[in-house]
Amino acid sequence: MQVDFAGDKLHYFDPNTGVQIDVPVFVVVLPYSGYSYVEALANASVPQVIRALNNSISYFGGCPEIAKSDNMKQWVVRSCRYEPKFNDLIEQWGNYNQIVLKVARVRKPRDKATVEGAVLNAYRRIYAPLRNEKFTSLEDLNKAIRLQLTKHHEQNFQGRTYSRKDRFENEEKPLLQALVQKSFVIKHYTKAKIQSNYHIMVGEDKHYYSVPFKYIGSSVNVVYCTDHIEIYLQNTRIALHRRNYRPYTYTTLPDHQPPHHRRIVEQNLWDPDMYLHQAEQYGPCTRALFKKVMEDKTILDQSLQSCQGLLRIARQYPERIEGACQRALRGCRFNYTTIKNIITNKMDLLEEKPSEGHSHKIGSHTNIRGSQEYN
Repeated sequence: MQVDFAGDKLHYFDPNTGVQIDVPVFVVVLPYSGYSYVEALANASVPQVIRALNNSISYFGGCPEIAKSDNMKQWVVRSCRYEPKFNDLIEQWGNYNQIVLKVARVRKPRDKATVEGAVLNAYRRIYAPLRNEKFTSLEDLNKAIRLQLTKHHEQNFQGRTYSRKDRFENEEKPLLQALVQKSFVIKHYTKAKIQSNYHIMVGEDKHYYSVPFKYIGSSVNVVYCTDHIEIYLQNTRIALHRRNYRPYTYTTLPDHQPPHHRRIVEQNLWDPDMYLHQAEQYGPCTRALFKKVMEDKTILDQSLQSCQGLLRIARQYPERIEGACQRALRGCRFNYTTIKNIITNKMDLLEEKPSEGHSHKIGSHTNIRGSQEYN
């Protein structure tokens, strides 16, 4: 079995913001048949690589005796032709599945020629058919990859009457080792305190996850792997989430919200257009800032509180709120605290003066040629 990352990335679009998210593509191939496994990963970290390796051997239905990669940092800590030092977690994965780890020699591409060919096939048979399609999640992207991969495996070799799938199932699969009963999983353990907004933060991803609001203020144990987040209070699991790798965003379950938050959602009392209409009365910059605050906050409680706080400032300083928002829009942070600091420090009253001693006009000189010289 040979392992590598494709040089070019695929992408999907975040459904909330429309931002394009580029993701690395992991390729595994069995050298004899050319039967391969391709998966787009959330990132190129070691836990994601191990998860993809687990998925690959599950896809093949067995374990090879040897797995070879190039000198990528997720696989090798120290390169050596005779005794390379492998990453500890990758080595644990190999021992767990009884797979011998090997590494290609530095600057010897023929040592992993099969996987380089598989990457080329991925460009032709997977990247090319999907280039005009738009995906809104990593799961949808991988489903499309799997469909194209199946078509690739079922297509006959050029000038032959059999395909990669036929060759794999008839000659190579019977030689694979049996899969272990349970896949190798990396689990991380940490502690957290439930914040007043009934969320905890997983520091590795800087992402917030909800817990039932009645546990606010409690200290909990967090157990997480590449796919799921489990939150325990003593020995009782109080929350389970699918892991999200987007930093500074929130994953919130409706059952975890207090009754008045659910009531706001159910009765549609949270009306963003109403807040935008009120902000527009103070000026276009105020409305633009409110819109950016709403886009930045994905949790109802935060959006509601931030807008209420901004409206309170606007009522207190109606003649200054437009200037404060105009100044805030030049920056990159859009929240209640920014506007409050601008008002408190009277930064909206400061005029932006051009720097003295700098002239943007170029004076005439005999050594400077004008545009007529190039006619």
